[in-house]
Amino acid sequence: MKELVVISGKGGTGKTSIVAAFASLVKNAVFADCDVDAADLHLVLEPKIMQKSDFSGGKRAAIVAEKCSGCGKCQELCRFDAIHLNGEGNNVVDKTFTVDSIACEGCKVCVEFCPVDAIEFNDCINGQWFISDTRFGPMVHAKLGIAEENSGKLVTLIRKEAKRIATEEEKDLIIIDGSPGIGCPVIASITGAELVLIITEPTLSGKHDLGRVADLTA
Repeated sequence: MKELVVISGKGGTGKTSIVAAFASLVKNAVFADCDVDAADLHLVLEPKIMQKSDFSGGKRAAIVAEKCSGCGKCQELCRFDAIHLNGEGNNVVDKTFTVDSIACEGCKVCVEFCPVDAIEFNDCINGQWFISDTRFGPMVHAKLGIAEENSGKLVTLIRKEAKRIATEEEKDLIIIDGSPGIGCPVIASITGAELVLIITEPTLSGKHDLGRVADLTA
């Protein structure tokens, strides 16, 4: 069993179209969309979702209003401006704080320094991943939530599930639609793969980005 990862140095070069074309030609393969930040292979392959699971790639702070004393220590220490006053500042009873879940980076500083232990640090749902059937074979894909991070972890999960299905169903090939660029999700997509195909375009920016991603695969 081999893995073929299709990537590009920049977006819009047509790698998803190439993967879809391969899907229509090959037999006995599993498909994986590892471009979790902007997944669109499903638009072409039209998968029927058979299994859906939540993806948790980190933790976030959450203030328990009933315990909060309104001291403001968490807001003072937060470097990401993720904690804001909720209620009137001169109202002792209602002077509590809330966490902006999008701005929170999960650093846990507020949790450690809260004098009344009013801040919880819980697993958060960053997205969902799916196992589907297509007219060309099984497909594993995902959807990362708005402004969510840890896409590299989700890509690793998608590849792991694709390998499991390929092993169980005795497939010969896994074709992966990777992410554009040279960031964490691309590294997670190509690590350990036998074959990498880079898609580019005849422009200056295309040539420049081709060189960057080619260096990454060397």
